[in-house]
Amino acid sequence: MAIINVTPDSFSDGGLHGTVDAAVRHALVCIDEGAVILDIGGESTRPGAAEVSVDEEIGRVVPVISKLRQETDALISIDTYRAATARAAIEAGAHIINDVHGLQREPDIARVAAEHGAGLCIMHTGRGRDKLADPIADQKYFLGTSLAIAERAGVLRETIMLDPGFGFAKETTEENMELIARLEELHCLGLPLLAGTSRKRFLGALTGRDARDRDVATAATTVALRLKGASVFRVHNVAINRDALLVADAMLLAERRHAAAKEMI
Repeated sequence: MAIINVTPDSFSDGGLHGTVDAAVRHALVCIDEGAVILDIGGESTRPGAAEVSVDEEIGRVVPVISKLRQETDALISIDTYRAATARAAIEAGAHIINDVHGLQREPDIARVAAEHGAGLCIMHTGRGRDKLADPIADQKYFLGTSLAIAERAGVLRETIMLDPGFGFAKETTEENMELIARLEELHCLGLPLLAGTSRKRFLGALTGRDARDRDVATAATTVALRLKGASVFRVHNVAINRDALLVADAMLLAERRHAAAKEMI
């Protein structure tokens, strides 16, 4: 999943793809590099970022989505927590709604997904609330609430994937790393997992590098999370993470072959 930010203030690429033509050009490059999903966002979700109006958000993302539908058959995701923006994006041709508030800021967004049969990515966040002390317990509590909202709205379970929300009110590097180390515990929820570690602040704390120089560190987490069972990876640099995934998948295949061979002995 390639990150296509149509924003002036995103933390690592704000302003780089702020026009329709620039965003579309970047998206097509990402497809050439191996992206399967294009995640279009019109409002920065970095801590402290200013909110934009729904009209401004729609004005940023809908022209990009409309043009991309003319240029590519790739899946298109809308990165928004607003029901009105989600509806406008789906009507313009988007296939997936990616909500960083896990349906809990504007629950009607779940109804939009259900009415249109759209894919739905539900992200965990700790912003604006008290979290449980254990990070996995908090994931299950929050995502359980979100899944109940989706079920009440009529969202089909097979259209949903879950995102543990790396960096979203995970206050320390240690908390983010524990979440990576224990990711397999979320498989009990029975849904595909999306990982979004790309260029996050905790990687800067580990490496000492600025946001735009964290792609190697991102690829390292991509491998670790793939080995823990994550299915979708939301990244800025598609090429380096695609290569990392090719290596990780080759290792997983070798592991399966070895296990199968042992069973035959």
